Amino acid sequence: MQNNKVRNIKTEVLSDNWYTLKKVTFEYLKKDGRWETQSRETYDRGNGATILLYNRENRTVILIRQFRMPTYVNGNDSGMLIESCAGLLDQDNAEDCIKRETEEETGYKISSVEKVFEAYMSPGSVTEIVYFFIAAYSKSMKKGSGGGLDDEQEDIEVLELKIDDAIQMVENGDIKDGKTIMLLQYIQLKNIL
Repeated sequence: MQNNKVRNIKTEVLSDNWYTLKKVTFEYLKKDGRWETQSRETYDRGNGATILLYNRENRTVILIRQFRMPTYVNGNDSGMLIESCAGLLDQDNAEDCIKRETEEETGYKISSVEKVFEAYMSPGSVTEIVYFFIAAYSKSMKKGSGGGLDDEQEDIEVLELKIDDAIQMVENGDIKDGKTIMLLQYIQLKNIL
């Protein structure tokens, strides 16, 4: 549905290095009936998917730890972040993407996933929408060591944590990743573990 309060959109590419940074200038119709010219920068990195693997019997979840430069330059002394497995869709649909990423990053080969919701994670500047999934896992699904792909410069540590420990890590600030917190809270709210 087109928004009739937006017109005369002009887009300028500021950077097309890693992903695409654009400056968008447009006119926006204010509540008082005036058209106001506004300008925003948007960062387009594509859409993504994330998953929380859980084991009901052991009350555990699979998370990963990896270096994240943006957190490092914003006060995270080590730059290491504990997260749910995730990746960009590239040309895949969200379900195929998250199955591929799960095996690459965690070593678990899963065949069945449940989509639980989707969300814009930073809508003030980033175009990305993230598709959120959960899936049950067992030791028999472990087909590799995980750790990510060298050609994607990934160096990922796989963590298996008790759900109570993971929730405590959110509360004490050891887990600060938004998508991970959302999935852990979803598991809690739905009494999955």
